[in-house]
Amino acid sequence: MTSTVPALGTRTAEGSALQAVLLDMDGTLVDTEGFWWDVEVEIFAGLGHTLDDSWRHVVVGGPMTRSAGFLIEATGADITLPELTVLLNEGFEDRIGRALPLMPGALRLLAELSEYEIPTALVSASHRRIIDRVLTSLGPQHFALTVAGDEVARTKPHPDPYLFAAAGLGVDPARCAVVEDTATGVAAAEAAGCHVVAVPSVAPIAPAARRTVVSSLEEVDLAFLRGLMTEMR
Repeated sequence: MTSTVPALGTRTAEGSALQAVLLDMDGTLVDTEGFWWDVEVEIFAGLGHTLDDSWRHVVVGGPMTRSAGFLIEATGADITLPELTVLLNEGFEDRIGRALPLMPGALRLLAELSEYEIPTALVSASHRRIIDRVLTSLGPQHFALTVAGDEVARTKPHPDPYLFAAAGLGVDPARCAVVEDTATGVAAAEAAGCHVVAVPSVAPIAPAARRTVVSSLEEVDLAFLRGLMTEMR
């Protein structure tokens, strides 16, 4: 996708401008939501339990403590939350070490944001150890700030990660565009007062006020994100 992008800081007649872009990771920039589910299925199979496929929509996009806790309770598996958390991180790291597919349009969008010096943050519910591994493929130079799920007191669906990212970048959350793939992430971004672009990965997400739904990152560029500031006022 090509576009003509105004100079950084150009404002509309109404006085609004895009100040920063905050991006989710799993399912948004990297095609890894299925990896997490595969790891969960494998671990619980080893514990003698079969996961119901309908649970995938419950655990997608949320913090590991919530997802893992739900699966332990739902299955009655004989494993503690800390033990399961270790196994999940290890299993996921093994998978991304073998292959890490990026979402279509991800690197193009990151390169454009870097070219025009748009402050950009990676905001994920994944733990720091996972984010740092994924950053080697995404390119750490594209992000002024990264926020991990184990670095905030309350992660998604609470607004804390996005409020933390906006504060770290020194910007107004209401002037931030957030790109998310799950209802959990969308809820966090909207609670923080951000404009949201939803690119659903596992479960559908309906359009709403201050929320635009697209089918792929290939539909998103800087001109599109800047337009949100005026279209959703």
